[in-house]
Amino acid sequence: MPSVVTERFIKVHNKLKDDNTVRSSRQFALSLDYLPQSLSEILKGRRDATIELIRKAVEVYQVNPHYLFAGEGPMILDKEDQQSFRLLTIVTNSQDDERIVHVPVPAQAGYASGVSDPTFVQDLPTFTLPDYKYKVGTHRAFDVSGDSMEPTLFEGDKVVCSFIEPNLWESALKDNYVYVIVTRADVVVKRVFNFLKEDQSLELRSDNEFYKPYNLQVNDIREIWYVRAKISPFLPSPQNVQSLMHNELKELKKLVGQQMEAVEGLRKDIADG
Repeated sequence: MPSVVTERFIKVHNKLKDDNTVRSSRQFALSLDYLPQSLSEILKGRRDATIELIRKAVEVYQVNPHYLFAGEGPMILDKEDQQSFRLLTIVTNSQDDERIVHVPVPAQAGYASGVSDPTFVQDLPTFTLPDYKYKVGTHRAFDVSGDSMEPTLFEGDKVVCSFIEPNLWESALKDNYVYVIVTRADVVVKRVFNFLKEDQSLELRSDNEFYKPYNLQVNDIREIWYVRAKISPFLPSPQNVQSLMHNELKELKKLVGQQMEAVEGLRKDIADG
């Protein structure tokens, strides 16, 4: 008996024929680099559709993977959905355990541009972590570039992130948490404030106050990854830590002094009145 996913795949095949998108089952198979005889076995319920066949159908005919795997949404994505949809490529080992793909700075422009060839991701370095939380779901690691997230993250740090499904963005993105946002042109690490319900946008903030916040429309976003951990190539020296604490204490004293002056001024105004 075929799986539920295969049954939905057959319905998609039938719809494409009914809509005259494909002329025949043979043309459909050949367009997906698949043997017509093997497709015939699937259509007769004698075997299940393979992951590779499904991937090709999603890529070539804009089949909705949410429909195939969850039974939700339309069978075929419309033009608006196609612009925001992105097929996520994963890498597994010989035991079919998913590995963490690392996206270094030199590869980030190509990653953001929406390279459709899965070999682009498969050729990136991969690794695993022992913590169980990295065994569930899809994870990526990204290099941090620039100084916009200092002192939280420094250039050269790597952030390990978990993938957030687009249909969960509105409810799952938490204000003031750090995320990796993949746009159509760039990969950025920012602190996020969620305004998707109000105006379909996110406000992205840097921890370095030199950089001003800015808004990003949801249509410009390809992927969102929740930052769960960082891997740092260095540790701050005790001298640097002491210097940082000294500067923070100096700023605190300055702020307290200003508040005391304000209180004293207010007391004099009340006394004079």
